[in-house]
Amino acid sequence: MRKTAAVLLLLIGLFACTKNTQNALPRTLIAPPEKVLAKNVILMIGDGMGLGQITAGMYANGNYLNLEGFPVIGLQKTHAYNNLITDSAASATAMACGVKTYNAAIGVDKDTLPVKNILEEAEEQGLKTGLVATSTIVHATPASFISHQPMRSMYEYIADDFLKSGIDLFIGGGLKYFNSQRKKGNSILPQLQQKGFTISGIANDELVDVYLGNVDKFAYFTANDAPIPNATGRDYLPQASMIAAKFLNRNRKQGFFLMIEGSQIDWGGHANDTKYIISEVQDFDRAIGKILAFAKRDKETLVIVTADHETGGFAINPKSRKDSIIGAFTSSYHTGTMVPVFAYGPGAELFSGIYENTAIHQKMRQALGFDHKADSTLVSPE
Repeated sequence: MRKTAAVLLLLIGLFACTKNTQNALPRTLIAPPEKVLAKNVILMIGDGMGLGQITAGMYANGNYLNLEGFPVIGLQKTHAYNNLITDSAASATAMACGVKTYNAAIGVDKDTLPVKNILEEAEEQGLKTGLVATSTIVHATPASFISHQPMRSMYEYIADDFLKSGIDLFIGGGLKYFNSQRKKGNSILPQLQQKGFTISGIANDELVDVYLGNVDKFAYFTANDAPIPNATGRDYLPQASMIAAKFLNRNRKQGFFLMIEGSQIDWGGHANDTKYIISEVQDFDRAIGKILAFAKRDKETLVIVTADHETGGFAINPKSRKDSIIGAFTSSYHTGTMVPVFAYGPGAELFSGIYENTAIHQKMRQALGFDHKADSTLVSPE
């Protein structure tokens, strides 16, 4: 009798649980999950920054980088259209425009035809846009987000494309490609001013001292040509990154797209200089820390950190210590290894897995809602 009673009690309990669960289902279905879209996207590119460079920068920084705060990590394939080893132009064009192209191409496809980039589409959608770099602002990576030219070396033509853009802010070197030092002989700075730009530079004002309260569009030149390395005094990237994000976010309902490049990690790789690499990775990571803090406060900003390619085939050799990295190199050029992708914020889940670099463009569009297609990876977990 006791066994029979126990079985009956168990059955009653199971029935009660089933009944409660069934009664609860309609309540769950009344409010289905909504899509989570990003209002802002900040894409941060560490030029030449592979896993070896990240690891060296981390160990040399007390075994910690701000990159460790990103919950989603993926890998991207960097190859160009017709070459397993990409350059910055082809890779940046893939991320900016979503197409594979030939090395040296700036915002054009394999047939040299212009392809709309994410910055241009953001402007069409009413978003503010900006570029920040520790190279010249007409260098391959930033150029691919604003220009359409068959060769990356066409710096003055790339500068001219700034006049055709609706960009709101840019910070980087390369003043000589915009002023009267141009080989064309004509300064385009007055035309930028006519487009509403307030123009300043390191020769006139420190970046942190420029008042932007009533400024509509802002251009700041950090050097006449290429900026100096971080190890010899360049320190503007973290501050410039925060200034750019705050400037573009002044109208909080509008949204923005911002690309920030830590350009000179690549230059350290080309020079096979371990200390150069570590210094630039740490500088870039300080900028990442500023942007990650901004995104955590804002709660509507997707932050993506990746590289265009790895440079140098860099590795950490035996006998290295955290405070004394012994680096080794297989090349003084780029390599074909995959590079990591880190993501934080609304839509970050899109960036897990392994995919082509062109998918960075597609995933940013999806996170911003540009493709107007539902996607199960963008639903709220609640």
